[in-house]
Amino acid sequence: MSSKQGGKAKPLKQPKAEKKEYDEMDKANIQKKKDEEKALKELRAKAQQKGSFGGSGLKKSGKK
Repeated sequence: MSSKQGGKAKPLKQPKAEKKEYDEMDKANIQKKKDEEKALKELRAKAQQKGSFGGSGLKKSGKK
């Protein structure tokens, strides 16, 4: 008595989230968070361009 279900089962649909109404404090906090994320992205991009911090690579010992 098995059914003929093949393939991947589809996930159930989630109800759409209702839009929240924000007051001035919430809007300010959201904007501040976005600005901080943007600044972090820019810093990461700059760090990737420069490469490693040391600049001299691996240090070699004086032994031969």
